[in-house]
This record gives sequence, C-alpha cells and structure tokens, in this order.
Amino acid sequence: MKTEFTLAQLADPDIAQADKILRACVHCGFCTATCPTYVLLGDELDSPRGRIYLIKEMLEKDKPPTKEVVKHIDRCLSCLACMTTCPSGVNYMHLVDQARVRIDRDYIRPLPERLLRDLLAFVLPRPGLFRLSMTMARLARPLAALLPSTKGKPNPTVFSRVRAMLQMAPTSLPAAGPQGGSVFPAQGPRLARVALLQGCAQQVLAPRINQAAISLLTRHGVEVVLVRDEQCCGALTHHLGHEHDALARARANIAVWLGEADRGGLDAILVTTSGCGTVIKDYGYLLREDKDFAAAAARVSEMTRDITEYLSGMTLSAPRQHGDMVVAYHSACSLQHGQKVTLAPKELLSKSGFVVKDVPESHLCCGSAGTYNILQPDIASQLRDRKVANIATLRPDVIAAGNIGCMMQLSGGTSTPIVHTVELLDWATGGARPEGLVSRAS
Repeated sequence: MKTEFTLAQLADPDIAQADKILRACVHCGFCTATCPTYVLLGDELDSPRGRIYLIKEMLEKDKPPTKEVVKHIDRCLSCLACMTTCPSGVNYMHLVDQARVRIDRDYIRPLPERLLRDLLAFVLPRPGLFRLSMTMARLARPLAALLPSTKGKPNPTVFSRVRAMLQMAPTSLPAAGPQGGSVFPAQGPRLARVALLQGCAQQVLAPRINQAAISLLTRHGVEVVLVRDEQCCGALTHHLGHEHDALARARANIAVWLGEADRGGLDAILVTTSGCGTVIKDYGYLLREDKDFAAAAARVSEMTRDITEYLSGMTLSAPRQHGDMVVAYHSACSLQHGQKVTLAPKELLSKSGFVVKDVPESHLCCGSAGTYNILQPDIASQLRDRKVANIATLRPDVIAAGNIGCMMQLSGGTSTPIVHTVELLDWATGGARPEGLVSRAS
C-alpha cells in the first residue's frame, strides 16, 4: 500500500511504525474471510482491509477522526484472526492500537458514552471496586429487562450497553483467593520458581483458576509466588485507547516483577488469562521508546508464558482416567492469534486422558474481547450464539478455554460446564474436580 506521510510525520516513531505496517498490506483481502464483523455484517469498512484504509487516511491527514471512522474502529474486536490469515505479515494489532489512542485523544464522544467507558476503565482494573460493582450489578440485574434493547442492530445505545453489563453480572461471587505477597512452596525438591499473574477481573470472578494452577505447579516441583503490589496488566485500558494508564501499569508491573526476580529468582512469569498474556508479551514493543524501561520491558516479555506453554515443557504425573470425557476446546483469540499458542493446550488435555475436539469455525471470536461484549453487545451476542451453536454440534461433556472473558461470554449461552484448561489438567493429575463438572463413570 502506498503511503504519503510527510518527513515531519515520519519523525514520530509511532507514525514511522504505522507507515511500515501500511506498506506491508497488498490489498489481497484474505483477512475478510476470517474477520468476525465482516462475516456478520458484510461491510468492507468492518473488515481489517477497510479499517486499514480508514486508519491510513486518518493518520496521513492528521485530523480528528470522524464519527464514521470511530464507528468502524469501535466494532473491531482485536481478535487478530486477520494477522493469522495475512500472507504479508501486516501487524494489524499495532496499527489498530495506535488508531484507538488517536481516537481517545482527538475524538469527543457523546457524554453518556464517555462516562461509561471511563467507568469501565476505572473499575475493571481494580479488584476491590470490581467486586463491589458486581455486587451492586447483581442487585440491579432485575432492572435490565426494563432497559431498551437493540438486538439485531449493529449500533448500540448507552441503555443497551448498561443492559448487557447488568445481564452479565454473576448471581454470586466466590470468596477471594490468596493475596499478593503469598508464596506457595514446591512439594518435594524445588525445580523452578515462577510468578503467577493475579489478574483483576479473574481474581474476582473465578479465583479457582489460579488456585488450580498453583495446585498443579507446586505438585510438580514449582514454587509459585503472587508478587506484592502487582497491578492490572493494562490490557483493559490499552484496548480502550487509554495509553498513559496502560503504560503506567506496565511500568509498575515490570518494576515489581523484576524486583522479585532479583530477590528470589524467577524462571518465568505465568499467565492464566490469555488476553493479559498477549499484552504483557507486547510490553517490549509498547515501551520500546522509553529509555528507562525499554530493556526491562523486553526482559519481562521474554519471561512471560501462557500457563499451557509452560506446562508443555514439563513432564506431568500420570493422569487419572476420566471415562473418555469429551472436551470441546475453545481456542481464545488472544491465545491462538495473539500468542500463536495453538497445539499445547490440546496436547496437554489429550495426554491427560481427555477426548479433545476442535470447535468448528474455531478461528472466529466468541464476542468477549475484553469490554467488547459491553460496548458492542449486539454483535457480541451474535458471535456468542454462533460459537455456542458450533460447540453444541460436538456434544461435549465440558468446554475448556484459556481466558476468563471467553468463559464468562460462553456461559451466557450454554448450560454445558465451562472450565479453564488448567483446571482439567490439575484434576487429571491429582487435584480437585472442577466445580460443576460431573465425571463419567470409568
């Protein structure tokens, strides 16, 4: 793709990077076949190729984004299926992230929408506030039915977004898990020492996931530390275009993780929420121009592993038999497209005695995508229903996924138990049976 940035514009490292990304695009259109919004809506501007044109024009003209540009960028899930498909290696992720920062800086959204987005950015990364908000939302949930819906329409309203937010509130919350500063010694000789990301939403909604990871790791000789003063990884605010907040959180985490590494040693930073893992692995890029943090950020990105990546390099204990339990493996977009981790989760489950089945159209997003199912509830619901229908064809006993967002999203459309991959692996090697899961007789 030909670009026309001025030399003055190219002096900006972000614009220079955008220019490189844009020039790699050859207009082939392969990305349209795997883009969820294009598949649903059939609008070229709701495809990666269409959004690339919009972003190019916005950046070249260096003018505030128009309402039309914002609409189509907002509809992007950042599922990154287009990057898996692209034969030219276009880094769409970094391009759309830059567009979101520009929109957040230069576009004035309607006040109600602005307030809602700011509320999400303030509450979700703070577990204490998020827990309180979930309690309040649970009490207000009966009011959701009174709010107008825009079902079947691609343009949501503030009321439909609030409705979606209330409907997603769980009926109850589990007790809080272990706090930062906790250390879980290895059982037997210590073979390794790792930090486990505590997460923000996950530690409120499903602390059992990290508890399963801790159980599995310590049983196999790995000491696990929950690093004190760790913050949200920044993924939530990063995807909302709040660049300064996201980078501040990244710097804070880098400081505490490397501080822990220097004090007690760390072989890896493990993540059980793939959406978080994708962003942490990108810290090196995000802070590449920060002279004080560039090297440290690159070090953290190099140390970061999805839990299944790390486990695939270990020898797990002999699995229990589970009566050929059928597992529909939902491959989270952030894991398969963002991190390119595709085989490890399925191989681990298969070796642990489960019958693993791939979900048809596994490349298409389930519609979770961070805050997407709140900000774009109608498109998100269509994608969820499509995903659930595909899963149903497999007649599984359980659905396994590696991302809490996907798990919450899918639970709104199916009664089939949904667990994290690491919960099944923990159970198979001597841990507790996942909640809500009924074992087949052997």
